[in-house]
Amino acid sequence: MTKPNSFVKNLKKINKSINSLLERNLNKLNFDNLKILVSNNKFILTFVALFFLFVSYLLVPTFYKQGDISKELKNELLNKFNLDFTFTQKLDYNFFPRPHFVSRESSIIKYQNKIADIDKLKIYVSLDYLFSLKNININEVILENTNFELNIKNRDFFIKLLDNKFLDAKLNIKNSNIFFRDSENEILFINIIKNLKYYYDPNELKNILYSENEIFNVPFSLEVVNHKDETKLYTKLDLNFAKLQIENLFNYKDDIKSGSATILLNSDKSLINYKTNKNFLEFDYSNELENKKFFYKGKLNFKPFYSSLEGDTEEINFSYLFDTNAIIAELLKTEIFNNKNIDFKLNINANKIKNYWNFTNLFLKSKIQEGLIDIDDTKIEWKDNSLIKLTDTLIFVRDGKLFLEGKSKIKITNAKNIYKFLLTPKNFRKNIKTIDLSFSYSFDEKGLILNDIMIDGKYNQIVNSKLKNVYFRGSSRQNKIFLKNMINDLLKSYSG
Repeated sequence: MTKPNSFVKNLKKINKSINSLLERNLNKLNFDNLKILVSNNKFILTFVALFFLFVSYLLVPTFYKQGDISKELKNELLNKFNLDFTFTQKLDYNFFPRPHFVSRESSIIKYQNKIADIDKLKIYVSLDYLFSLKNININEVILENTNFELNIKNRDFFIKLLDNKFLDAKLNIKNSNIFFRDSENEILFINIIKNLKYYYDPNELKNILYSENEIFNVPFSLEVVNHKDETKLYTKLDLNFAKLQIENLFNYKDDIKSGSATILLNSDKSLINYKTNKNFLEFDYSNELENKKFFYKGKLNFKPFYSSLEGDTEEINFSYLFDTNAIIAELLKTEIFNNKNIDFKLNINANKIKNYWNFTNLFLKSKIQEGLIDIDDTKIEWKDNSLIKLTDTLIFVRDGKLFLEGKSKIKITNAKNIYKFLLTPKNFRKNIKTIDLSFSYSFDEKGLILNDIMIDGKYNQIVNSKLKNVYFRGSSRQNKIFLKNMINDLLKSYSG
């Protein structure tokens, strides 16, 4: 054993003896014998000497050469985390609140490329072996204000870190960003890391990744456990603001990977099965009941990037999509889909619409392209008496509120039943075949504005002038009565 290490060993023995002595006599102290103790110069000198020796021991790393420190820390970081760090500036050493080195403007090299730029790197070391640089032991590493550059080739960077030795050392990443780029080096999205940590869980006997993030202005938390012996990866995603939780078990043994995810939205539970490789992701989605009320299937293609989703459902509930605080509405308000790199198509067939029983046989057709969102060519029937088709639509956000604007073509299939429903006087019942109009709808206020109405291809000035400053809002019985009266008034004007 070297002399420095022998000194450290003796220092620990002295410290242990002092602690034992204090524990035995601390309860016996009173004011009088405390004065005697303080007046004992030998005790004070011993305490001061030990304190001086301990501080001197903590300051030992300040005397090491920068080249030697950098080399040993790089080797230890590579050994524990399989990460190749590069230090571009001098390493600073601090022993408060515990011994650690600080590096500014460092980086991580992975796959022969720089994968991260680190503004501030803290490397905490154990109190043991500070006299021996070769035996220095790292017990925690903190990366602050780091920018990670990921793409399809290194997308599993954070997952592979779970294979390292977090039983002896922790890794923490704070206030950082992940820039994910496509094959043309264009940024697809930015994931903000608020707090990410790797640690060993003695209950699971596994390494755990837990992260609090934000993507497209949407906060979420993520937990990951790699069951390497079973070639399975467990993840748990929480979006608290949307009351959404997704638990996923992913099997990565074969070339085409597979998995299943359980989704809990409020109290509704559903299941997704999927398979994927580096080029695509295919999935199907349904509820867990034997008699499935809905079934969807979709595909995401990565080269080139586009996605599609289609499905059939007995009943669709638009309140889950567009009501205030609904997940889709909130995501649309963040304008995360106003990205020219997103190409997405959605087609859904629904027999009924919840709370709108007069509307049936919905065909919802939507797409996101070139940063624009529309539902052109969407069709729906009203009481088997008319067919409504939407065109030239656009979904957008204005002043923090969600709007839909577009045009509608209404084909009347049974005018007689419509007039009967509206209680229209017989002398106003004209044989109308088509109605074309423009509209603006506010999802937040459930308000509708109609204008530019054309009946059977003809623009009627009187009808349109009556619609000015008219705002249909809500779906209460009073509004329905108002709407009937308004339509009959328009029919009266149209009949002349």
